[in-house]
Amino acid sequence: MNASDLHKEPRPPAWRRPAVLAWVAASLIALFYLLREHWGHILGWWPYLLLMLCPLMHLFHGHGRHGGHGSKHDPDGKHGKH
Repeated sequence: MNASDLHKEPRPPAWRRPAVLAWVAASLIALFYLLREHWGHILGWWPYLLLMLCPLMHLFHGHGRHGGHGSKHDPDGKHGKH
């Protein structure tokens, strides 16, 4: 460690940097106007988007953390039973 390292301030996290905050704010404003202008089209696709979320929820749900199910880690199935 040299003397110049002692006087450096820690770098802020990425989400607190001004350029990132400006980009996020501009993106949110653009998204708002895009949704506002095309809300009728989005409402027409809403049921399909909801149905497309179902497989993603099953995929990323985290299978293997179900309490009470027998597994190779708990062969007797006693872990989740009351």
